[in-house]
Amino acid sequence: MKDKVIKLIEELAPELNELSLEIYNNPELGYQEYKACRLHTDILKKYGFDVETNFSGVETGFKAVYKGKKEGLTIAYLAEYDALPGIGHGCGHNLLGAVSTGAGIVLKQILDEIGGTVIVFGTPAEETSGAKVTYVENNEFDGVDIALMAHPASQYAKSGSSLALEPVQFEFFGKSAHAASAPEKGINALDAAIQTFNSINALREHVRSDSRIHGVIIEGGKAANVVPDYTKVQFYVRSTSKTYNQELLEKVKNCARGAALATGTRLEITKFEFSYDNMVTNEALSRVFNDTIYEVAGIVMNEALKSTGSIDAGQVSQVCPMIHPYFDVTNDPSIAGHTRELGESTLTDYAKDQMKNTIAALVLTAAKVIQDPKLYEEIKYEFDHTTK
Repeated sequence: MKDKVIKLIEELAPELNELSLEIYNNPELGYQEYKACRLHTDILKKYGFDVETNFSGVETGFKAVYKGKKEGLTIAYLAEYDALPGIGHGCGHNLLGAVSTGAGIVLKQILDEIGGTVIVFGTPAEETSGAKVTYVENNEFDGVDIALMAHPASQYAKSGSSLALEPVQFEFFGKSAHAASAPEKGINALDAAIQTFNSINALREHVRSDSRIHGVIIEGGKAANVVPDYTKVQFYVRSTSKTYNQELLEKVKNCARGAALATGTRLEITKFEFSYDNMVTNEALSRVFNDTIYEVAGIVMNEALKSTGSIDAGQVSQVCPMIHPYFDVTNDPSIAGHTRELGESTLTDYAKDQMKNTIAALVLTAAKVIQDPKLYEEIKYEFDHTTK
């Protein structure tokens, strides 16, 4: 099986390299990835997938499906292809998408033998309000037994965790007045915003060490001699636990409510972006991937990277067993993500070799799970009994 998969990857690699290069040379921001979506769906159609575009109401999203001749598990690979403002594919999504689409195509070619269904989801806008959130809300992962993806980085690292994210916006409405001649007639909305920040600063002493609260004043007034009648502030509330993050969000909202009460302003609370759930790695599935990439290429996965940010893959990990490991494309651990240097690294021969290793591990991991019912039972048991 391993030799067959590696041979299939070698045959497919030139097309995947071209896919990655074309997307790299034509970076598109989230929900504007029209060319990238077309490039992915064209190659998937060529290899016999049934492809649905404008998927789940997302114009640049897609779902590509192939059902094998024998019944079996449903495997999903998640492709990302959005770029960053100013630096293009500094997060390596040009290569990430090629890896997921490539894994789907290669697994498809052995699926009639081992059974099951493979899905490649095109998931736009990971860098902003990720489409995976919409897909989960629309129950698009119902029936998926395991989900896999691998992200370019400056080292190989095991699938780990991410922070749950709640975006919250506070708008304070006061009353304008001349700040010098009639300040008593005004209601200062900026005071409410400042009080909110001060209260949250005090709250930070009493939150878990794995939590983060950070914000900015979007609008704070127009002139120094006018009492501000309107302010808008935005915060991100993050924690390693979705459940705890909801508790923390309510405390942050209470800070704003108290500030509005103290200043006599009217408060409106809204969400300005999608919420992201925390990533919950299925450790049983992760062990299979880690063992497999060692078998394929002798690669020993480093421990999971420290959880400091938020990813929309977290949403998927809450509804089906999932892994999100990282693979090296730089051969230089000093190169950071979200940089031109990382993006340029995705085009090197070194990165192309790591792409092939990673695809092989993703495909063979899925094949092992499909062919071993006891292994899938272990994966599913862990998922069902893990606190989210």
